[in-house]
Amino acid sequence: MIEVNDLSKVFRKPIRGNGLSGMVKTLFSRQYDEVRAVDGISFTVPDGEIVGYIGANGAGKSTTIKMMCGILTPSSGSVRIDGAEPYRKRRQVAQHIGVVFGQKTQLWWDIPLIESFKVLKEIYRISDADYKERMDFLGDVLDITRFLSQPVRTLSLGERMRADLAASMLHNPRILFLDEPTIGMDVLVKEKIRLAIHALNKTYGTTVVLTTHDMTDIEDLCSRIILLEKGAILYDGPLSKLKNRFGNLKTLTLTVPAEIRAETAPVLSSEIAISEEEGRLILRFDADKIPLEQVIQYAFRDLRAMDMKIAEISVGDVVKTILAQQEAEHAEKV
Repeated sequence: MIEVNDLSKVFRKPIRGNGLSGMVKTLFSRQYDEVRAVDGISFTVPDGEIVGYIGANGAGKSTTIKMMCGILTPSSGSVRIDGAEPYRKRRQVAQHIGVVFGQKTQLWWDIPLIESFKVLKEIYRISDADYKERMDFLGDVLDITRFLSQPVRTLSLGERMRADLAASMLHNPRILFLDEPTIGMDVLVKEKIRLAIHALNKTYGTTVVLTTHDMTDIEDLCSRIILLEKGAILYDGPLSKLKNRFGNLKTLTLTVPAEIRAETAPVLSSEIAISEEEGRLILRFDADKIPLEQVIQYAFRDLRAMDMKIAEISVGDVVKTILAQQEAEHAEKV
């Protein structure tokens, strides 16, 4: 279990003067700005859960991950991994966690991938039987067998990320921290990594903490999300409740005759917002306030819809709305 209690991290940045005189003055009179990257957050993650840890750039996600891994020491508060503080018991905690940072590798650049895995086998003291079982499983779910003999530097980004995920799982950690694991990848590679994470969680009961800007990752993998903004938690709970925060919002995308325009379309209700995007009519409404069936009838009868696509509000839209509201509130306070 991961336990985070009133966790904070403050970075001190020296204030540097302008020009040569300012540089000299800085040497003898140090003044600092304090940046509060993480601000008194608390949460727990039980064993076997997949949690999405999301927020805008600079919200404090990676800083929190680094404190949970023992890379950074908190300014105040505490983190416990199965009862141990990772920054005090680094060797003990490292045996039970795996970490993947999106643009950093733990693999040796110039040697074949399989040799990197053999080195990690010895570092983590993995038995021959466990190593074979793990390699068979990871080779299957991550499709890495065909490039095991290639030097890491010759791998594509997608192949390297799958290899890094395999390396982080080689010692069968109980907790896996993934910081932007699908960044810069194409759709097919992202899908392979999502399927692999599902398989790891189902087969071994691995706890996963995932940070990403790809909301498809969150919707496909996570039952719970923690939304961070300026170092503080804005929301911690199920995805379904986050969507319900804005009502049962739905979007109808209609293909209609050319003469039907948003500004002149017959109006059914003020609860329906009508707009145009790429030659199609877009209807947005709350299905708790006006029934979906009624809107569909209106679309075919009054708007003469020839084709229709129905979609619920996405997690990405909800997160954008919440963050925009927060930015507006911060701007008002300033």
